Formats: sequence, structure tokens, C-alpha cells
Amino acid sequence: MTRCAAARRLVVLVGASGAGKTTIANAIANQRPKVADVFFFDRIGVPTLEAMIAEWGSGEAWQRAMTLEWMTRFANLPDRRTPVLFEGQMRFAYVEEGLQLAGIEDARVVLIDCDDRVRSRRLRAERGQPDLANPRMMNWAEYLRREARAGGYDILDTSALTLDQSVDRVRAHLA
Repeated sequence: MTRCAAARRLVVLVGASGAGKTTIANAIANQRPKVADVFFFDRIGVPTLEAMIAEWGSGEAWQRAMTLEWMTRFANLPDRRTPVLFEGQMRFAYVEEGLQLAGIEDARVVLIDCDDRVRSRRLRAERGQPDLANPRMMNWAEYLRREARAGGYDILDTSALTLDQSVDRVRAHLA
């Protein structure tokens, strides 16, 4: 079986809501479709927390299982030279575990982040999701920052960048 890692680079954008990862991935998919094949974690469908607990035991266990499933999907994509861009809210540890289990070697995991003030503004005003601008989301963002720093991952802070600047930086990872 030929695996994605042999012919494709995989770039994984991790981040909390409001950081800009989906906006960046959408911009690449819509404005620069030849740059990468773009996939979105949430397009698999996100069950309610109650369903996650009933079937997987917890939301974290669901996130881990789906992350591992995505990495397996990427490993089994047909060989092409086009890189793969994947975005979602995942723990770095789950991404790394999935990469290892799927045998994907050519991957870069990047935290897409912003400061909490910018995140709150984006969630409230730009996305119309004020319910997500809460302490739990800010704690999740801080958790991902700590995990990224501890693991030596690249961090792209979009707080003061334009969308084009952010896209250009992600494109550099895809090259």
C-alpha cells in the first residue's frame, strides 16, 4: 500500500475557535486551490457532548478517535504531489499519535493562535458566536499554547496579521 507520506506533505493547523485556522484554510481552498487539498476536521460531523460520552466515554476520547481516523485517511490518499492541509481543534498529542500510527513522516503541525482579546472580538462580532467567547475557550487556547511551546511546534499568531499574511505563512509550510 502506498501512503500519503511518500508523496505528499501534510500540514495540520491546530487552534481554538476564533484563531483563524478555518478562515486561512478556506482562503487557500477557495482562492488558491492548486496549493493544497484542504480538509476540515469538523466536516465529519460533530456529535453532541452527550453522544460523545455515550459512544466514546468523553469528548476527549471522541476527539482522539477522530484525529486518529483522519490521519489514517490521509495516509491512504492516492499519491499526488499536491500537499494536504488539515485544520481542526485537536490536541497536539493526538495528532502526533495519529501521524505515528498512520506512518506519515512528512508532516508539520502548526498552532494558529491569537490573543484572547482578538479571539473574543472575532467570536462575538465577526462570527456571531458570543457563546464561544467564554472562559472555557480561553482556557483551551491557553492549553494549546502550552502544548505547542512544550513540543516545539511552530506558532502562527494571527492577532495582528492580515488574512493574506497568514495565508502566505501557511503556504510556506506547504512548500
